[in-house]
Amino acid sequence: MTEPVEFETSILSKLTEGLGLQQKIVHLMERFCYSSRDVFAVRLSFEEGLANAIMHGNQSDKSKLVRVTCRIDARELRIQIQDQGAGFEPDAVPDPTREEFIERPTGRGLLLMRAYMNRCEFIDGGRCLIMERERNSPLPIIED
Repeated sequence: MTEPVEFETSILSKLTEGLGLQQKIVHLMERFCYSSRDVFAVRLSFEEGLANAIMHGNQSDKSKLVRVTCRIDARELRIQIQDQGAGFEPDAVPDPTREEFIERPTGRGLLLMRAYMNRCEFIDGGRCLIMERERNSPLPIIED
């Protein structure tokens, strides 16, 4: 397969709505021969990004939608997740690895997405997440 594949869809703000999308993305990655490491990284990051959009962005309001756009080719995968919430400032989320925040249950998703994806950027006041992963990416790089 050499031609890029793109799709766009909107789902209700309900966590189970994203399962089919996740499977569709994994299937496309397999068709383009992405590694199991890539698939794991994207599954984890997509799940975190979508959960954040649903729970934090849209406040689990089922009247609000989450729009997901995906583009994949033999070189890279790009996912865009956009919610209808008030937005947020990603840099204001405390680092969950700092001692004073280690017990807090928030911020870990952002940390994981940034570690596993080659690009993790928020635009539109934090309402839109753009993630990219290169095929056969070495991320995350673990330091001993």
